[in-house]
Amino acid sequence: MDDKIRILLSEEEVAARVKEIAEEISRDYDGKPLHLICILKGGVFFTCELAKRINLPLTLDFMSVSSYGAGTVSSGIVKITKDLDEPIEGKDVLIVEDIIDSGNTLAYLIEVLKQRNPNSIELCTLLDKPERRVKDQVKVKYTCFTVPDQFIVGYGLDYDQIYRNLPYIGVIEQQ
Repeated sequence: MDDKIRILLSEEEVAARVKEIAEEISRDYDGKPLHLICILKGGVFFTCELAKRINLPLTLDFMSVSSYGAGTVSSGIVKITKDLDEPIEGKDVLIVEDIIDSGNTLAYLIEVLKQRNPNSIELCTLLDKPERRVKDQVKVKYTCFTVPDQFIVGYGLDYDQIYRNLPYIGVIEQQ
């Protein structure tokens, strides 16, 4: 772990923005129960902080979907490694993701979930890298931060399973 990490977004900046997004979600879904789907593993940090601040009745489930191997670039092959525990039919679903870049994983996931007949499906992400998007049909309703095309770690995001526990969002600097 000799990587040099530059802080991109401080712990305080992230906390303030998560609170703002939670308030927006609470307004948008006012009077309706909301079902959060956390995309593991990276999304768990963001989902927990977001859920604590949403002022609505909500339920929560988890999926693990992978298109990365041990490196820093998407393999392009999507697989569901942990599916939902509960049906989503008739529910207002908010998929919560740590970062969206190419959109390949979410394009696949949204198509799979639409077949399960939810009332609605929207996306919420901590970080968005729109310049890397190759799937234009992936529309993010709630974005905390738009970030540059660099390798980001912290607050749930990892490099080969390390750095998830950093309380801030950082960029691995090339040595």
